[in-house]
Amino acid sequence: MSYVAQDLIPGEKVVFRTGVHWSVLAGPAFIALLLAAGGITLLAYRHDMLIAGLVPLALAILIIAFEVIQRGATEIAVTNRRVIIKTGMASRRSLEIMLPKVESIGIDEPFLGRLLGYGTVTIHGTGGTPEPFQRIAHPAQLRREVQQQVDAQQTR
Repeated sequence: MSYVAQDLIPGEKVVFRTGVHWSVLAGPAFIALLLAAGGITLLAYRHDMLIAGLVPLALAILIIAFEVIQRGATEIAVTNRRVIIKTGMASRRSLEIMLPKVESIGIDEPFLGRLLGYGTVTIHGTGGTPEPFQRIAHPAQLRREVQQQVDAQQTR
């Protein structure tokens, strides 16, 4: 069960979920591909070097597995009452801002981020320090959902 699902209070519902964009896996995937290619080359041409060929393959698998798990360890959700952001695997960092306390949400999208759909989201809460979160998928939609929920709370 996800952190967000466990943390919901009675009457609260999730209206939007996002997380870290898949592009964070590009660099580790490239490194894993190079390691795997080296391992396969050793296995194909040097049969006497079985261990030396298997080690890079195992490292490639570990790199990809670690990065996929780490990417999945970040949860971002907008509910009808607050914004919830949780990062981390072994150690956890969470930020929960009640919707009335959200002062502004800034988005920084580099050119490639605009093309692929990611950016840095900075949330400013009243009386708090800005909290930047990098490579977040669908940052404009996240901002739009927060704005809609803030507006909905003000009209109640």
